[in-house]
Amino acid sequence: MAEKDRILVVDDEPYITDLLATGLAFEGFEVEVAATGAEATRLLRATRPDLVLLDVMLPDGEGIEVCRRWREEGESVPVLFLTARDATEDKVAGLAVGDDYVTKPFSLTEVVARIGAVLRRSQADGLEDRPLRFADLVMDVEAREVWRQGVPIELTATEFNLLRYLLENARRVVSKYEILDEVWGYGFEGDPNIVETYISYLRKKIDELDPPLIHTVRRVGYSLRLPRQ
Repeated sequence: MAEKDRILVVDDEPYITDLLATGLAFEGFEVEVAATGAEATRLLRATRPDLVLLDVMLPDGEGIEVCRRWREEGESVPVLFLTARDATEDKVAGLAVGDDYVTKPFSLTEVVARIGAVLRRSQADGLEDRPLRFADLVMDVEAREVWRQGVPIELTATEFNLLRYLLENARRVVSKYEILDEVWGYGFEGDPNIVETYISYLRKKIDELDPPLIHTVRRVGYSLRLPRQ
């Protein structure tokens, strides 16, 4: 079964979130709901949605400012604004940081159509150029830059390659020998314990911020995942 696209709906009006959550679930999406910008940011980092439906007017600030902060932190998730404003300058401000907008009142059919269009555009941009993400950890492979919670992290070439392999296999347990083959190469003849050494280096940089993401599975290997509750 194909994985469902995940949508985060952010609006402080319950009848709107109920309508969208029910309608989008019926259309085959997996839906999370938030009522504030702060809650949306937490869910964005925890659930990694494929698209955010973001109201422009939120109790704790402007949705456009929330999206702008996400962009400054390296978040490239597609954002579709929900707005009661239809002035040209408001639309231009939203499109400067977001991907599209729907003006209230709207029909569910229009929202679903716009979601589909934005998702198709974002998926057609090319996976190779898109940042690797897990929780609040972001890697720009092309620029060879890494951030966590918006904070830049300096990595050596080997640390970067090791973290990239963990990100590409997030939530999966990878063995020491898989890592040696993929990061150090099939011809590596040195001490295999070098993996533990570099995992330790990464932890000191990546897991300096909570929650810890790099976990050891005894006698099996390593996994990039959120701590189990």
